[in-house]
Amino acid sequence: MKNENTKEKICAFYASDYHFEMISLPYINNKMEKEEIIILTENNLEETMKTFLTKINFKEDKKAKILKLNWKNDDLTKFKEIKTKTNQEKDVTIFVKGKENYVHNVNQNIEKWIPEEKHVKIIDCYEIEEVGEKLDNIMDQYQKILGTSGEKEIEKI
Repeated sequence: MKNENTKEKICAFYASDYHFEMISLPYINNKMEKEEIIILTENNLEETMKTFLTKINFKEDKKAKILKLNWKNDDLTKFKEIKTKTNQEKDVTIFVKGKENYVHNVNQNIEKWIPEEKHVKIIDCYEIEEVGEKLDNIMDQYQKILGTSGEKEIEKI
């Protein structure tokens, strides 16, 4: 990780799109009033998020705000949005969700799009079935992990 001072990195692991949404939604709900949230995703999550939101007990205005986050896989538009928001000195949290190669490539692009002096929080979300045996190696690259109860320090064994 090149820019440790400006890029706070957290990892998460998910089993399915709905599982990712269950993990990320409490965090997003808690942070979206104070931070800009951007979701870079390898696959379109718009329909699964709509379905998921019908099953939870949130007010309709909160559900609408969550859906406005853009759950589509439209990386170029989102990179432009990241650059604009960081240039406006806003606190930005970026979820990067997908297979290991996608997560790696997106992180390289984030390094190119965001100036070093800008602080962002990046939450790399890996498909657990794909990374399986490499789980420990991936976790060694991070100090925190995101779960349904929020960010937790990773305890080194």
